[in-house]
Amino acid sequence: MLASVLIGVLSMGTSLQPAIAAARPVGGQAPGYYRMHVGRFEVTALLDGTHPFPSDKVAVNAKPGEVDALLAAQYLPPAFEGMINAFLVNTGDRLVLIDTGAGNLYGKEGGGLVSAIRAAGYTPDQIDDIFITHLHEDHAGGLLLDGKPVFAKAIVHVSKRDADFWLNDANQANVDDLLKPFFPAIQQVVAPYIAAGRFKPFEGGAPLLPGLTPIAAPGHTPGHTFYLLQDEGQSLLFWGDTVHMQPVQFADPNIAIRYDWNADMAVATRQAILARASAEHWWVAGAHISFPGIGHVVADNGHYRWVPANYTLNRIMP
Repeated sequence: MLASVLIGVLSMGTSLQPAIAAARPVGGQAPGYYRMHVGRFEVTALLDGTHPFPSDKVAVNAKPGEVDALLAAQYLPPAFEGMINAFLVNTGDRLVLIDTGAGNLYGKEGGGLVSAIRAAGYTPDQIDDIFITHLHEDHAGGLLLDGKPVFAKAIVHVSKRDADFWLNDANQANVDDLLKPFFPAIQQVVAPYIAAGRFKPFEGGAPLLPGLTPIAAPGHTPGHTFYLLQDEGQSLLFWGDTVHMQPVQFADPNIAIRYDWNADMAVATRQAILARASAEHWWVAGAHISFPGIGHVVADNGHYRWVPANYTLNRIMP
């Protein structure tokens, strides 16, 4: 019967046309923010953009084929797409930003931080303090956007060791060619804050704000710093660039990347903090781990696993 109907239709000169969708695909993703709490403190993860980490160009100390195999085991290509995450903390008294993303320094791969802040219900002008884990382009670049300072009143804090290193051109002789362009870029983005008296390097490990303590973590840069947020028995560690490729460096923490200032020191720092974060059951916030970049570290037979935060609409996470 059906064949007879089709033959009849075709015999009348009518052709069957493919259906056309009523609306074209829009593309894009939801606004890049995610909220949780650490005690009384509201923490908002913010997505500035994503940046490729081609495994054949950045991995150091890996066995032949190891990186690609670890990525493939999680259905990921060799050109691994890493996040550029930043984190906003509302303590009730102050609004604090941990890192600022890349701004314009990575072209279209960054620059989404301001939109994410606004989507999360805040504005850049409300931010009181900015704590930079280290002075690389994708962590401090967002201090400027289109050549203008983004944060009207914020005080910028960074370890004195990192500031002394990246603000001194003589140190270009001590880094890989990959890192030499970071010197002029970083000096440009911090210059307006220095001129305004709002660039305050710190030394030591004393709390910088109630509930926020710096922990020296050298290796990736000379003054790379963790920030440990604690309140009401809960802890969240902002660990900057401890891990760039989560599927790779949790399975094999000995794998470094070419962006490391001192690869051996970076590996030792990573090994130590993975063990500590696992033993302490801390929440961890990573700059380059799949958004929102928040989860736990679990020790697993000499290796480690990443357990991402479960999506929640509840105010408090345990």
